[in-house]
Amino acid sequence: NVTIKEAKTFKERLIGLMFKKNIKEGLLFNNCRSIHTFFMKESIDIICADKDDNIIKTYKEVKPNKIIIAPRKTKKIYELPKKTLK
Repeated sequence: NVTIKEAKTFKERLIGLMFKKNIKEGLLFNNCRSIHTFFMKESIDIICADKDDNIIKTYKEVKPNKIIIAPRKTKKIYELPKKTLK
């Protein structure tokens, strides 16, 4: 199980999981269709979901310095520790 925190403030949404090592918890970004992994210290798993939390697409072990543009119906993006999705 992974604890997921919602990134609500501008700063939380801006920083996300950047600069963190040994990531243990996930972040939820509401009303979001794209993210990047610049300045990340390790890979992460990503879930793109619609407004009702139906999974649209997943990305496993996205390496640092990548840009993810989610499918059109995406309303939520979850950034998760690597190997959360099996």
